[in-house]
Amino acid sequence: MGFPKTFYRWRPHPWHGLEVGEDVPNSVNAYIEMTPFDAVKYEVDKTTGYLRVDRPQLTSSMTPTLYGFIPQTYCAKRVQALSPTSKQGDGDPLDICVITERPINRGEVILKARVIGGIQMIDNGEADDKIVAVLDNDQFWKDAKDIGDVAPALLERLRHYFETYKLVPGQAADVSIEQIYGREQAFKVIEAAMADYTDEYG
Repeated sequence: MGFPKTFYRWRPHPWHGLEVGEDVPNSVNAYIEMTPFDAVKYEVDKTTGYLRVDRPQLTSSMTPTLYGFIPQTYCAKRVQALSPTSKQGDGDPLDICVITERPINRGEVILKARVIGGIQMIDNGEADDKIVAVLDNDQFWKDAKDIGDVAPALLERLRHYFETYKLVPGQAADVSIEQIYGREQAFKVIEAAMADYTDEYG
């Protein structure tokens, strides 16, 4: 008897082995690395695909949303072109922040996210955009279509987190938030990151 079509004999790499989604760029798959309950910064290990401890959070600030990345995306020249004050893409998959009303308290989960906007961030001269989305089947957020449907207080928490999450005491952080943008710009960033991925990995 053969295996079902969707069966994986081995665990797929979350960056390269998972699909971007079936309705891109309106909705995407997201692999979650961190939750609002994590006082430690986790990142996927690019070689093995397992979740690696990067560092304890350097400040008391913790991510206000689920935080991870969109599979089969890569931030290089096309993403950089949409972020004109940056010098290059950051060479990582495209980050995503997913808003949900019900708490999800564990990482290494996959979910479907509906894209509503993004944050244009520059980190040490590199384009490091954060797509903002809502959990697709979260009824609390079912009417959220664009970034203006998110409370300014939550957007300010996201801004503060990303401006401070790499802050080292006694050192100036070279991070800036250039703008918070809407859905149409987010679509362009996702498509650029998918094209950058194709260029890099085929």
